Amino acid sequence: MSKQKKDGAPAVRFTSEVVRQIRQHARSNSKTEVCGVLIGSDTNGLASIDAAIAGVNAAQGGAHVTFTQDTWEHIYKIKDRDYPDERILGWYHSHPGFGVFLSDHDTFIHKNFFSSPNQVAWVFDPHSDEEGCFGWHGQRLERLAHVSIVDQRGGEAAGETGKSEASMSSRANTSGDGFDDFAEEPRAGSADGETDLAKLARIVSTVLSYIAIFALGAVASWYLLPHFVPVGVAVDRATGKQYMIDLKTGKALAEVPPGALDSITPLLPAEDSKSPSPAPRGNDDIQPAAHPEAQPTTQPPAKPAEKKRGDVH
Repeated sequence: MSKQKKDGAPAVRFTSEVVRQIRQHARSNSKTEVCGVLIGSDTNGLASIDAAIAGVNAAQGGAHVTFTQDTWEHIYKIKDRDYPDERILGWYHSHPGFGVFLSDHDTFIHKNFFSSPNQVAWVFDPHSDEEGCFGWHGQRLERLAHVSIVDQRGGEAAGETGKSEASMSSRANTSGDGFDDFAEEPRAGSADGETDLAKLARIVSTVLSYIAIFALGAVASWYLLPHFVPVGVAVDRATGKQYMIDLKTGKALAEVPPGALDSITPLLPAEDSKSPSPAPRGNDDIQPAAHPEAQPTTQPPAKPAEKKRGDVH
C-alpha cells in the first residue's frame, strides 16, 4: 500500500509544465469542458505527475465531459509511445465559469476509472483561473490542502537557452499529445508591440465614437430643449373664429378665445391693415385677423330724404 501524509491525504507533486499544459488546454475552449489524463510515477507513496495527455474526441458539454472509446484509444496510443514506463495517476478537466469542485458526474468518473489510492483529479476554471486537486482520503474524495508544484528547469543559467521571446500565437500540434505548440512569430509595429493595423483600427474607432456621441447629443437637444416657432393669428371665414397658426406650415395650432387680443397693440398703423393679407398655406378658409382698433370708423353719408309734394322750401 502506498504511503500517505499524516492527515491521510496522498502526497502529490506536479511539474510546472504539466500545470501550464492543463491551463492552456482549458483556455482553448472557454465554453465547454475539456479533459485529459495525468502521467507519472508513484515512488514511496509520492505521486509525481510529470506529463499530461489531452482527451481528444471526448464527449464535451457545458457542464460535463466524458471519456469516449476514441478518447481512451488516443490516450493509450500516446502513453505507449512516449511514456511506456509511467502510469496513469489521475485525470484533469475544466469547469468553465462555475468554480472548482467535483460534481456527481465527475465523482462517478473518478470512482470507476481512477480508483487507486494515489490517483487524483485536477480541476481548473479558465474564467477565474481557480484550480484545485482532489484525492482519496480513505473512502472519500476530498480537496487536497497541500499539492507541490516544482519547476524542473530550476538552476538554468540566464542567457544560455539560445531562445528569443515568442508570441502567443499557436501553430498546429506536431507531437500528437493533444496540446498546441508555441511558435516564435515576429510582429511589425510600434515599440510597444501594437501593430499599425491595430493602431489604425483604434483611431477609427475613437473618431466614430465621437461622431456618434455628437449626433446623439444633437438629436436629444432638438427634442428636449425648447426652440422658437413663428406663429400668427388667422380668422376662419365660415365661423369667424380666430386661430393661432404656425407661419411655417400654415397649420392651426389652437383657437384664440374671444376678446383675448383686444389689449394687444397692432404692429402696423390702422390704415395699413386695410390692405389684403395673403391666405395661409394649407387652409383657404382662414384669413389673418385685423385688430379691432384697426377697423375703419367712418360711415357712408346718409341718403337724402325724398321731397314730398306740397312741401314748401
